[in-house]
Amino acid sequence: MRLTTTTNVSVDGVMQGLGGADEDRRGGFDRGGWAIPLLDSETGDYLSQVYGAASAFLFGRRTYEIFAPYWGAMIDPSTNPIAAALNSRPKYVVSSSLTDPQWSGTTVLAGDLATTIAELKADHDGELLVPGSGVLVRWLLANNLVDQLDLLTYPVVVGQGTRLFPETGPDLALELVNSRTTSRGITIQTYRPAGRPGYATSTAEPEDVF
Repeated sequence: MRLTTTTNVSVDGVMQGLGGADEDRRGGFDRGGWAIPLLDSETGDYLSQVYGAASAFLFGRRTYEIFAPYWGAMIDPSTNPIAAALNSRPKYVVSSSLTDPQWSGTTVLAGDLATTIAELKADHDGELLVPGSGVLVRWLLANNLVDQLDLLTYPVVVGQGTRLFPETGPDLALELVNSRTTSRGITIQTYRPAGRPGYATSTAEPEDVF
């Protein structure tokens, strides 16, 4: 099973509260819903295809708690391709405290997560999709469990909020597989992790290099 992360971010890397004013107000965040005015049909179609192609979903707890009362509560999920996929396929949530998930088809993962997720990938076919879940995405990357990273970047600087990558952390080289831009300026980029990045060793002054 291929593990793919799909993350929506602003130009300054914010991924918090993109879907609504009250979606995630942690830390006093008051700029929620920043992605909605920029959505276009191309992005919607892309996300529908990505979710529709997933064989299973893997969530961090916070993202799961945002998704479950919305997508899991739809009266007729068949009317929306994202809802149909989320409600009909296995869902895994990483949590050490969630014991009784109410969303049908959910399995809680705890304990030795690196081994559990590696075995999940090895024992199943298809696509294991990780929507959002910034903390989990960073952990998966650090543990070499990500096969593909999809990044949707919206043309807006939010200026506050939780970012996909913090100020300091592990470094990672990425291979660009595909890139396109929608009519409203959302860039959709697909990367593959490519080990550690290389760094210049020259001591020459910048004007001597460029």
